[in-house]
Amino acid sequence: MPGSPRYAPDRPVSSAISRGQGSSCGETARAEPVSYLPCDADDRYVQRVTPGQRTLAQRERQALVATMAAAGPDAPTLCGTWLVRDLAAHLVVRERRPDAAPGVMVPALAGYLEAVRTAYARRPFQQLLELVRTGPPWWSPLRPVDALVNSVEYFVHHEDVRRGAPGWEPRVLPVADERQLWNMLRRTASFGYRKAPVRVALVTPDGSELRVGAKSGATVTLRAPASELTLYSMGRGEVRVEITGEPAAVEALARFDRSV
Repeated sequence: MPGSPRYAPDRPVSSAISRGQGSSCGETARAEPVSYLPCDADDRYVQRVTPGQRTLAQRERQALVATMAAAGPDAPTLCGTWLVRDLAAHLVVRERRPDAAPGVMVPALAGYLEAVRTAYARRPFQQLLELVRTGPPWWSPLRPVDALVNSVEYFVHHEDVRRGAPGWEPRVLPVADERQLWNMLRRTASFGYRKAPVRVALVTPDGSELRVGAKSGATVTLRAPASELTLYSMGRGEVRVEITGEPAAVEALARFDRSV
């Protein structure tokens, strides 16, 4: 399939495209400046940058806003039933409403969080985009740790919008960005796959490997760039990942809830 990584499978496998599960909510980097923005993006949000100028989190934030502007407020996303405006509201509340944000982790507060998010989603779309674009306010505890807590957040949500529409293709990210996503995946995958019913081997095109999941039993191998492995591990189904292993083990992993 055009744009998908190719590997030599070692066993009968599932499709190289995984579309099974939705979410709750070896090419080298190009030398020229990299733009992640759609050609029909709103000019107010177009910022073309080279990888060294801004952090991954900053670049993905600007690119996400441009993609949202191009898609429109009522376009679908990979975040369940959320439209683009709903996802934008989620990001604003996460960074600007510390009174509501704990509802992500505390079930008793989830109702309040959703009420606040829904109220923001009713705001003018351009206002939401501007709030996302400008990022956490000066007083936010997220601002000093933006690169740490928002690199994966904004990369994944950017893809939630890009891949919510048909005809998407994976982006070719700079090597440094793939490396950063891999390093972050190494820190989080053990937790994310802690209840997996099988052993899971995450393998990138350069040969980097991480084993997580069950302590014994059959192993399912996931081969893809770190960016695709990140999306798969965050519960996204619209990914380009080659999945190999015994059929029963592959099926068991397919049923495993990876959503976050």
